[in-house]
Amino acid sequence: MPRIALFAGSFDPITLGHLDVVRHAVRLADRLVLAIGVHPGKTPLFSPHERLGMLQEICAPVAREAGCELACTTFAGLVVAAAREAGAGILIRGIRDGADLDYEMQMAGMNAAMAPDVQTVFLPASPEVRPITATLVRQIAAMGGDVSRFVPAQVAAHLKKKFVKS
Repeated sequence: MPRIALFAGSFDPITLGHLDVVRHAVRLADRLVLAIGVHPGKTPLFSPHERLGMLQEICAPVAREAGCELACTTFAGLVVAAAREAGAGILIRGIRDGADLDYEMQMAGMNAAMAPDVQTVFLPASPEVRPITATLVRQIAAMGGDVSRFVPAQVAAHLKKKFVKS
């Protein structure tokens, strides 16, 4: 039976931190599903279609190299429902620091209560990517800063286009 894992996030944009988690997750699963949370109350910088394209472009080679099948999708409900829909028995969560751990432990407990058949696996971020957040990347890019140390080159180019001064 294949091990299917789901890694959910906004991926707005995908950062080197996200990619770090993906690099570890593809070694744990036969199939990794990257699931973009789409919520009507939020206004992301990139459309779901743009984020799906970036995820596929950036993560497919990493998964292929590890011998892991990759799928990218969107979801609008509970992450455990998205996991069940994908056939995933594993939820992947990246942890940067103690604050992340506290929050993620609460989420893991609630998810376990709703879906005891889905196991949450925490993957600690590599030291060099721990401070990176998509929110900070968007803020730096919006102010004309160089984000090339925080995102893959393709994402840096997309960000640059989004924030071109008219």
